[in-house]
Amino acid sequence: MKDNKNYYALLMAGGVGSRFWPVSTQAFPKQFHDMLGTGETLLQKTFKRLSKLVPEEQILVLTNVDYNDLVKEQLPQIAQKNIVLESAMRNTAPCILLSALKVEKENPDAVMIVAPSDAWIEDEDAFVSDLQKAFDAAQKEEAIVTLGIQPTFPNTGYGYINYDKSDNAFAKAVKRFTEKPDYPTAKEFVASGEYLWNAGMFIWSVETVVNSFKEFLPEMYALFNKGNAVYNLPEEQAFIDEEYPKAENISIDFGVMEKHQNVKVVPATFDWNDLGTWGSLYDKMQGDSGEDAVVNARVIATNTSGNIIRTASDKVVVVDGLKDYIIVEKEDVLVIVPKSKEQDIKEIRNEVQSKFGNNLG
Repeated sequence: MKDNKNYYALLMAGGVGSRFWPVSTQAFPKQFHDMLGTGETLLQKTFKRLSKLVPEEQILVLTNVDYNDLVKEQLPQIAQKNIVLESAMRNTAPCILLSALKVEKENPDAVMIVAPSDAWIEDEDAFVSDLQKAFDAAQKEEAIVTLGIQPTFPNTGYGYINYDKSDNAFAKAVKRFTEKPDYPTAKEFVASGEYLWNAGMFIWSVETVVNSFKEFLPEMYALFNKGNAVYNLPEEQAFIDEEYPKAENISIDFGVMEKHQNVKVVPATFDWNDLGTWGSLYDKMQGDSGEDAVVNARVIATNTSGNIIRTASDKVVVVDGLKDYIIVEKEDVLVIVPKSKEQDIKEIRNEVQSKFGNNLG
């Protein structure tokens, strides 16, 4: 393996994953669960995948203060200074800048990847190869590089990247980003062959990301730059607790990506699933086979197809005559809804909390 002393990773692990309720809850979000029954949680799988290229001691986990113990329990090898604890929910831009400033203080020559902790990638060798190309591109010039996924159908829940297919470089020029288009537009994008799905993975040098914040979000940069003296020290958290809630609530996409003049994309050669809903979990497990997807449960099924069935343990589940349903149990909650209503699960969760108590969400 080539010298990777300048490689860093920022692993985003602060979300709630409410569309995976009742398994994913405010107290125990989906990234800390073994969603596919593999023996490892999504966070553990992502950490291990990144560590194939990035030294373990140079992987930072960005999460909420409430999840510090969960991170330490699942990743005991990580130092406390590498767990960046958000004291308020402020979208992705503030936590990325804060982490970049921590990395810059430790290694101003660093190049880093920002990656979600809850996506599923099957071909990890292909991922590492593509990530290496992105790191190489980010070291050559002041560019933001992203990994784009070849779309397989016109999904309206993803962002799209329009790129220059004629560009002969591994990292190709990006023309524009489009957030969650309607179905006819998404269909046109896929048919054109000039669009990729935005997987939310960004690669850049620490110099590039810090300069980008200075230019596009100067107030946020000024706010967090005040903490430079205490970053990576025990005093850091007190500064974060005091100043973090003052930061603007804005995503890295809107705050930086869409404004930067030099954005590149490496078309991915690996498969990818964002595991954002129960339907996407079904697709990962069964694709278009039509068979039921089962996690943890022991199932007797008659006249069924397309269901996702998950229980907290080895519970026996008997299903007859259901097609394309979500059947999920966790402790005091049992959810049975059509997969066509998977986007309503967040609202269902809110209704349950309102009627029966916040402890159920």
